[in-house]
Amino acid sequence: MKEINTIIEVYEQKKQTEERCALATVIRVDGSSYRRTGARMFVSESGQWVGGISGGCLEGDALRRAKMAIMQDKPSVVTYDTTEDDAHQIGVGLGCNGIIDILITPITRDATNHPIQVLAKARKERKPQVIITVVHSLHPEIATGQVVLYENDHKLLDLFPKGKGLVEAVETVFTRKKSKLTEVVLGDHSLVCFVEFIPPPIHLIVQGGNYDIYPLLRQAKELGWILTVVANPKKLDRLAFDLSRQIIPSKSEELPLIDEYTATILMAHDYATDLRHLHSMLDTHIPYIGLLGPRKRTLKMYADLIKSDRPLTVHDENRIHSPVGLDIGATSPEEIALSILAEIVTFFSGRVGGHLKHREGPIHERS
Repeated sequence: MKEINTIIEVYEQKKQTEERCALATVIRVDGSSYRRTGARMFVSESGQWVGGISGGCLEGDALRRAKMAIMQDKPSVVTYDTTEDDAHQIGVGLGCNGIIDILITPITRDATNHPIQVLAKARKERKPQVIITVVHSLHPEIATGQVVLYENDHKLLDLFPKGKGLVEAVETVFTRKKSKLTEVVLGDHSLVCFVEFIPPPIHLIVQGGNYDIYPLLRQAKELGWILTVVANPKKLDRLAFDLSRQIIPSKSEELPLIDEYTATILMAHDYATDLRHLHSMLDTHIPYIGLLGPRKRTLKMYADLIKSDRPLTVHDENRIHSPVGLDIGATSPEEIALSILAEIVTFFSGRVGGHLKHREGPIHERS
């Protein structure tokens, strides 16, 4: 989501000028690639670009092709094959060993729905979204490059009549939380569509106000996460206000926004405060609760919860992570923050952590 936000911000700046622009989007990856489907690169006519579609090996050629698409005012799909030992192939010899399809779409500013407008619309609501991009069309009324934000089945079928297969593809993408390229038959015509799953950014609630929250806030902000701090505002540095979307006084009964993409870290370093915050979080549906400190301290909290007639369920124990973080040997506040954030990423991506060198099979799930 951070890349999308950056692209939207740069586009809004470009809207003040007459400069034309285009968007390059990774729509298919077969094999290995540094970036996965949904990675984007915004290109302006002058050659400025933000985002990325690879580790740097394809951007130069994609920039040239984007300028061409801008001049021709026509979308196109470019395939980069780094699996063959072909001296004329961009990216060969870099060890990616993958085939990457890139959709390059010129941005027509007076269009009612161009890719960046749709991305901006998707960003407005804090919920998972699906965007449908027409990659190839043989339908006389549906253009290649057309982009639609899914709202409901009825509106989708209005735009794609007889598109039951597309409705089923959207349902699959929402269920699996994974984008897919799919072919759809609409009567006598067919389409190839990139059905993209876009989750909201992680919302991190940091409950504590000591000096060790700042490395956590800085690193989480760099990841593009939404930040809330629960602490005594009078004891917070200006940085906490600059980085966070919301500051909630620690003794307030106000609860921050909590949804399925929210995590909280209890790090007040005060037993009574952390216990009170734990009790409060357990009464919500928050999926991830991280507790700083040794396991012995957490077990004492569990015992105190039982005494207060709030025994933990199996579900509660599954969402509490204590001691919080991955085992990386962290000792400094910066390393501890890295450990915590890495575990949160692991949790929301459905992975278990560990060394990639010991992982069997590819790093990313293959289509």
